[in-house]
Amino acid sequence: MSDQPDGLPPLREVIRRHGLIAKKSLGQNFLLDLNLAARIGRASGTLAGVTVLEIGSGPGGLTRALLALGAKRVIAVERDERAIAALREIAEHYPGRLEIVPGDALIIDPRPYFNRGPVRIVANLPYNIATPLLISWVSVEPWPPWYAAAILMFQREVAERIVAAPGSKTYGRLSVLVQWRCEARILFDVHPSAFVPRPRVTSSLLHLAPRPDPLPCERELLESVTQSAFGQRRKMLRQSLRSLGADSSALLSAAGLSPTARAEDIPVAGFVSLARALAAQRGLRHDAGADRAGA
Repeated sequence: MSDQPDGLPPLREVIRRHGLIAKKSLGQNFLLDLNLAARIGRASGTLAGVTVLEIGSGPGGLTRALLALGAKRVIAVERDERAIAALREIAEHYPGRLEIVPGDALIIDPRPYFNRGPVRIVANLPYNIATPLLISWVSVEPWPPWYAAAILMFQREVAERIVAAPGSKTYGRLSVLVQWRCEARILFDVHPSAFVPRPRVTSSLLHLAPRPDPLPCERELLESVTQSAFGQRRKMLRQSLRSLGADSSALLSAAGLSPTARAEDIPVAGFVSLARALAAQRGLRHDAGADRAGA
């Protein structure tokens, strides 16, 4: 008989039985502390009636915590066949509440798996796909997105870049793109000892809340502006923005920004103004109402 709170076998036993040696190629670091997994689950708020999307479930430590905390359904996306076998045991223990989706999270569209009701993303993200996944989630169209919140584990360094403020050395393109559409904050750090294998870095749990009405602009142009500005972050904007093939001085004047400013000094609203000025310079129609509905 299991001595675990949920009646399932200890995670180390699950790992041993299914030969779940973590693969570096998959960015795997398994979370074995069920108390910590429950803390992560509680950080997302009450789960009653909520559908949760989990990426990279591994042996199922966080999956088990989410189900034990009352999640209505958990959609677990996992590409490791060994882990899928372990997750099936959890699905049998919680009939009708765990749906396992085999495959690559960067390719799979999870929306067809959701029924009506709130959806949250809660995941100990594989390190090697964490940033691309985040960018895909903040680039979702239309906006507001299909998820109500995202509670995600990142390497501490990446989490600090996401929440960085203007003027910080860690403030960059990722900071602007995420903060434009979401409110982002670090909830707490997680020591490397919580994982197997033990990573060389500290991790951080991040909370993202989508903004219902982000400042209106074309997302593609905001991406272009930030890429040019931060691609040469040591240069003044009047120089770095020339890579856009536009009149950088006119852009900065239209956006109300100093030509001698550098990218790291510009707030999110300033980059939005630049994107709008670029749209005007290129003769693109700007419809603020359409932006709010579909940007």
